[in-house]
Amino acid sequence: MFRTALRNVLAHKARLLMTVLAVMLGVAFVSGTLVFTSTLSNALQGSARKGFDNVDVAIQRGAADPADEAPGAHSPLDQKLLDKAAGLPGVASATGTVSGFTAIADKHGTMIGDGFSTTGSNYSPGTDGTDARYPMRTGTAPKGPQEFALDAHTADRGGYKVGDTVRISVDGPVREQRLSGIFTTDDARVGAGGSLALFDTATAQKLFATPGHFDEIDLKAAPGASQTALKDAVEKVLPQGAEATTGRQLADEQAKMIAQSMDGMKTALLGFAAVALFVGIFIIANTFTMLVAQRTKELALMRAVGASRRQITRSVLTEAFVVGAVAAVTGLLAGIGIGAALRSLMSLTGGSVPEGPLVVSPSTILTALAVGIVVTVLAAWLPGRRAAKIPPVAAMNSVHAAATTKSLVIRNTVGALFAGAGIAAVLVATGMSDGKTTMGAGAALLVIGVFVLTPLLSRPLIALATPVLRLFGISGVLARQNAVRNPRRTAATASALMIGLTLITGLTVIAGSVQHGIDKMATSALKADYVVSMATHSPLSPDVAKKLATADGVTASSPLRNAPARIGATTTSLTGVNGKEFDQLTRLDFTEGALGTLHGDRALVDDTLAKRKGWHAGSRVPVTFEDGSKGNLTIGGVYEGNQVISGILLDNGTLDRHQKHATDMQVLVKTAHGATPEAKDSLVKALGKNPAITVADKKDVSNAIAQTFTLLLNMVYGLLAMAVIVAVIGVVNTLAMSVFERSQEIGMLRAIGLDRRGIKRMVRLESLVISLFGGVLGIGLGVFFGWAAGELIGASLPTYELVMPWGRMAVFLAVAALVGVLAALWPARRAAKLNMLQAIKAE
Repeated sequence: MFRTALRNVLAHKARLLMTVLAVMLGVAFVSGTLVFTSTLSNALQGSARKGFDNVDVAIQRGAADPADEAPGAHSPLDQKLLDKAAGLPGVASATGTVSGFTAIADKHGTMIGDGFSTTGSNYSPGTDGTDARYPMRTGTAPKGPQEFALDAHTADRGGYKVGDTVRISVDGPVREQRLSGIFTTDDARVGAGGSLALFDTATAQKLFATPGHFDEIDLKAAPGASQTALKDAVEKVLPQGAEATTGRQLADEQAKMIAQSMDGMKTALLGFAAVALFVGIFIIANTFTMLVAQRTKELALMRAVGASRRQITRSVLTEAFVVGAVAAVTGLLAGIGIGAALRSLMSLTGGSVPEGPLVVSPSTILTALAVGIVVTVLAAWLPGRRAAKIPPVAAMNSVHAAATTKSLVIRNTVGALFAGAGIAAVLVATGMSDGKTTMGAGAALLVIGVFVLTPLLSRPLIALATPVLRLFGISGVLARQNAVRNPRRTAATASALMIGLTLITGLTVIAGSVQHGIDKMATSALKADYVVSMATHSPLSPDVAKKLATADGVTASSPLRNAPARIGATTTSLTGVNGKEFDQLTRLDFTEGALGTLHGDRALVDDTLAKRKGWHAGSRVPVTFEDGSKGNLTIGGVYEGNQVISGILLDNGTLDRHQKHATDMQVLVKTAHGATPEAKDSLVKALGKNPAITVADKKDVSNAIAQTFTLLLNMVYGLLAMAVIVAVIGVVNTLAMSVFERSQEIGMLRAIGLDRRGIKRMVRLESLVISLFGGVLGIGLGVFFGWAAGELIGASLPTYELVMPWGRMAVFLAVAALVGVLAALWPARRAAKLNMLQAIKAE
């Protein structure tokens, strides 16, 4: 039986090729994901560990409970602690570090790097006058407030050399610094595409912390001293609020964080690989079902000469095992290539990946082989079981018996129950406060139910195309008959395409509706024409608000100024605004009170916080400000919060009296002539064409809020394209095997006058009808799931409104039609080339 199975595989190489290809794509996706994430994780962990080569013990600020921390408290890591740590036995050197955001402009004024990894720190020379962490390639270390050094990668990208004047920004205002030196570094942030600027310690403390204080103190152990012993010695001199950690622990924690971040990416990519494999299951099952049907007489004859049912099933599963093994091996090799290509692509698109080997772990190899073989064997099990049930007497007939009425009734009943339960669960979930799990389970049940019912649905839905198909004459009539002749085969072929389009359509409906809701929210909440902020949403210098207030064309402006405070036993954040002009810049809906009450000790609070705290207009709230002084706030109004404006609002005139160092998060600006290109250019010029600051209108604000979702959607489109490609292979495979199965019929059609062009048209129309059938089902399910998910989203986004993307859905339907046309090219050509006499004689 093993030799028979092997002979059957070799005898049907062309027919099984598409199945191998479908499985191979899924396995390649899985193994490529594992290779890429393992390689990236290994490279980033190696780079991170290098960054701790000169750190044996790090003294850091302890992670104290914010409720126990006094507002405005300084870091306990000061010069006194640095000197004390440097004098401990076993310490070779002690380095105090401070760091913060630093934007570097290129010669065109554009920020170099992605913003969040553009960092500034301090150059801390040792007794020899150099900092071992940052060896200078050219130039000298920075000295004084007008000089700085830059990493070599960023200097090369910006085209800078020693002696150039470079425009930089730390907290808003533009600074022009002389480039004193260019250094090399193993810093992981630079390796990830960021930039690193170094200042002398006094300048860095003034920019990023407070004079005399550090963010971290790094100790290098003397030869022979262990990290653990040094940590024990350090802990004896630590002040309250500081803690010591060994360099090895920090490196391990960093590696763990990198691995966890890679796990998220890996899970997401493997999810899409699972979709591609799920679609491939339909193709495999379809292929083996047709192969079994075509070998009915052969299998029945084997039963007649003594083969048992178990041997027949084992024979089919052996074929599947061979096919799966070939697909798994080729998929693994392709996946290794994909992993290497993704790494190169990441570097070409601006992302910097640290040096490191391509990692192909034993677990990746075993996973790829297991996935390819197990998926193929499981998908072939049902056709193999059906093959074993063929009675020996069937060898006397040309075709095995068709499905009985009883089996069809059972199938349709099961499908209806699954679909009904799925619809009910989804509808119930839309009315729940947290119905994600229920909705997910309902969606799965509904998809399974629709798949089971697809043979039943195929006849009425395909019948709708009859008037159009009649326009193509006898070819169109035959195409419709062929499409509904074997409903189960048509259903399996169409379902592969249905899965992909369901996901794509559902996500598109959700994305369009969320974007519309965010646009509506930004429009309704803001009267301001522009929102000015740092590119990384880090704090702005108050100088920015002052410059904007006096800029040409500005009629009203208000900084949104954050300050920590303690209300009761919890630490919270107060938002300071310009109370006199805030009503010209925002449009808030009040449930109690009014905006005009925003002055003195009166505050406004959003409805969510007010409900949680039990506050109402007129409530008196005790508060401890950032400088430690105490007072009372009177709630002047309760407004409906949103993603643009929320929290406790207080007049800046009141808040500034309790702040030592005021910082703004955003500045709202209204201009005389509204949001125009000229007005925006005027604001940009007023800020000195600062690379670190963004001037955004309402549309920009909306896009920024929805950016993450839009990016995810675009990525999903690309990844789900894999499922569509697999679906194309399924249609090609089904049609090719169908043509082989109907060779005698096609020969007869040719003999009675249907020319080759008519045969081609018949196969193409059949493919088109099946693909459109899958497309209609997929789009219909996607719209339903998009609506249902929107009901959950609407609970957290009040402005959410269902928006039907008619244009994109038309494109999706056109893609389904294109799939049908392309998939039919080779089978149609093959059918037209059949020799009519040989086809008529075919068994």
